[in-house]
Amino acid sequence: MSFGRPPSISVGFSATPPDRGSFPLDHYGECKQYMQTYLNCLRKNGNNSTPCRHLNKDYLECRMNRGLMERDEWRNLGLNGVGESGSSAVVKDNPKDRPNV
Repeated sequence: MSFGRPPSISVGFSATPPDRGSFPLDHYGECKQYMQTYLNCLRKNGNNSTPCRHLNKDYLECRMNRGLMERDEWRNLGLNGVGESGSSAVVKDNPKDRPNV
C-alpha cells in the first residue's frame, strides 16, 4: 500500500469516462453568455422553464459544439421540436433573450 503518495501507473491504472450527465466545466467561459441568458429567462419567469426551452437548447448546442459535452439527440435531452418551425412546442423567440455572440 502507498499511503500519502499517488498510486503507481504500472499497477494497472486505467482511466474511465465520466458517467452520463457529468461533463467538463466551462473553464474558459465559452458558453457563459448562453448560460446567463437562460438563467435570466428563468428568473423572469419564476423558474418556469417552458418559456426558456429555446435558450436551454442554444446553451446545450454551444456545449456540444465546443466539446464540453457529448453530442446527443434532442429527443434524448427532452428538447425535441423546440425551436423548429411547425411544431406546437415552439416558444416565441424574443431577440432580447439571445446572447450577443
